[in-house]
Amino acid sequence: MYRTFYQLRENPFNVTSDPGFLFLSPTHGEALDHLQYGIEQRKGFLAITGEIGSGKTTLCRALINRLDATTKVAFILNAVLPELQLLEAIAEDFGIIVSRRTKGALIRKINAFLVEQLSLGNNAVLIIDEAQNMRPAVLETVRMLSNLETEKEKLLQIVLVGQPQLRDKLNLPELVQLKQRIAVRFHIRALTEPEVGQYIQHRLAVAGSKGDIIFPEGAIQAVFLYTGGIPRLINILVDKALLRGFVKEIVIMDVDHIKTCIQELEGDVLV
Repeated sequence: MYRTFYQLRENPFNVTSDPGFLFLSPTHGEALDHLQYGIEQRKGFLAITGEIGSGKTTLCRALINRLDATTKVAFILNAVLPELQLLEAIAEDFGIIVSRRTKGALIRKINAFLVEQLSLGNNAVLIIDEAQNMRPAVLETVRMLSNLETEKEKLLQIVLVGQPQLRDKLNLPELVQLKQRIAVRFHIRALTEPEVGQYIQHRLAVAGSKGDIIFPEGAIQAVFLYTGGIPRLINILVDKALLRGFVKEIVIMDVDHIKTCIQELEGDVLV
């Protein structure tokens, strides 16, 4: 609705996980480097955690785009799948054709695929998003997939991505073998106040802004205090600010404008 008024090519603050808008703050850049290192060096298990809306899924999509054609990826978004359905989803994402859909048959097919990829000089990566929702028994099945290895390297790199509760789940006694196998860990922190301003300007620029949409220092502070530096919440608030700015025909989003948007998002009655 406001794109034409602000001369933008696309909506800069959608809440979808679009890697084209990824803002590489120091913490997001470091997380991406950790992931790429762990995958390329065949470290086996990797765990990335962060608060809800911190940009974990967007980071995963950016990671997939960064990997070369010799790395085969299965990206599982539904972590609450039962054990058998999860194995089916992994096989399907890797493009593995399975006739018998039993646990044993699926694991054998996946293992055969991994051996074939190694012979071709390829790597294989399994990324599981929202992994904090996985039942311990399902996580143990995923651990079993990592058992196939050569004397020097893992044939499957498994990335567990989740909220901070994932760390608590990995501390369960029945998952001690899995926890001991995690070679790379990283926690994505929220954006700092200066990074919030950089994040907003980055997304505006990607969407085609020429720099004429202004968020003064006080407005950035108000956005930071309300959102806690969580990207998804920033997107919701700034999208609201641009929509209201379009209605008011303004390009300077001052602190009073942001505070009014916060009130409206919170459902406060304005008089």
